Amino acid sequence: MIRFIKGIFHAGLNGCIIIETSSGIGFEIHVPAGSPLYRSLDGDTVRVFTSMIIREDDISLYGFADRESLELFELLITVNGVGAKAGMAIMSVLPPVELKRAIAAGDSKAISAANGVGKKTAERIILELKDKVGTFENESGSGTVSAFIAADDERSEAVAALIALGYSRQEAEGAVGKVKEEDLTCEGYIKHALKNLF
Repeated sequence: MIRFIKGIFHAGLNGCIIIETSSGIGFEIHVPAGSPLYRSLDGDTVRVFTSMIIREDDISLYGFADRESLELFELLITVNGVGAKAGMAIMSVLPPVELKRAIAAGDSKAISAANGVGKKTAERIILELKDKVGTFENESGSGTVSAFIAADDERSEAVAALIALGYSRQEAEGAVGKVKEEDLTCEGYIKHALKNLF
């Protein structure tokens, strides 16, 4: 499984980008509309978090600017009737924070605004994922913990490490989100976050 690709950005066609690795191989990656990756310029070095979908007649890579978006996409496609194409359509009309909010609020209209996603499919997504998306409100009630963490790779790594230790995503994101210090290493965030869990 290819989990991320780091290399030189090249613009692609039809919702795809191309990342050229140091070995000279160019990977075509499907990316949702509105992704921060599209703000990259040809020649920029970028890292793309990827999900590889294998079917009988196709092997495709789907890419995202951060791990949170990747995880949300992979959660979406666990829902019966939601394939990679529908998952990308949903994430093209709703950024991760807005999608989580729509699921939590039961807003099927917002989700069904995606191309090819009907009301019944949107309702199924809400039913199956409402308890899985976790909290998105921070203590002040504004902004989102997940968006804050997604912008910082070290915080994101700390969240992943806490989940590996057995904490829920909600607990891990909450604890890391409460760390006020900036520019810490992953280990630094973990140490401070663990204090918030006791």
